[in-house]
This record gives sequence, C-alpha cells and structure tokens, in this order.
Amino acid sequence: MYLFIGTTEIMFILFIAVMVFGADKIPEVARGLGKGMRSLRDASNDIKSEIKKSSTEGNKIETNVTESIKEEITKVKDEIEDFSGSIKREQ
Repeated sequence: MYLFIGTTEIMFILFIAVMVFGADKIPEVARGLGKGMRSLRDASNDIKSEIKKSSTEGNKIETNVTESIKEEITKVKDEIEDFSGSIKREQ
C-alpha cells in the first residue's frame, strides 16, 4: 500500500492511462513526467543551497560583530580592573 492506494486502484489508474494515451505514448509521457520531476528536484536543491549559503554568510557577519563586541567588553573590563585596582590599593 503506497500513499493509501491499493493494488487494484493502481491497476485501474494504469488501465485508464493506457486507454487515454495509448500503449505507444505511455513511455513518452513517463519520460516527460520524469524530466519534469527531475527539474523540480534540481530547482528545490538550488533553493536549499542558496538558503544555506546565505545563512552561512549571515553567520560570518554576526561572528565578526560578536568578536568586535567581545573585544570592546574585554577592553572595558580591563579598564575597570585597572581603575578599581588603584582604588583598592589606596584604601
């Protein structure tokens, strides 16, 4: 059972397809459907790779911003420690 379709339903669909298209046209129709599905899959893979590419580029930018913020925080901490160290020594 595939997608809630039984064997008899599949055979009935194939029978209708043979009646509508004819036995000699079925391979051409199947080839066309295969090419269409392949192009759809390729397009979806391209979209996925583009999304991943843009998200990794975004992470690099965020990493650079995060690194610069961390550097600034470290500088401020060092300045506060220097300032508070001199106050502690005076007391």
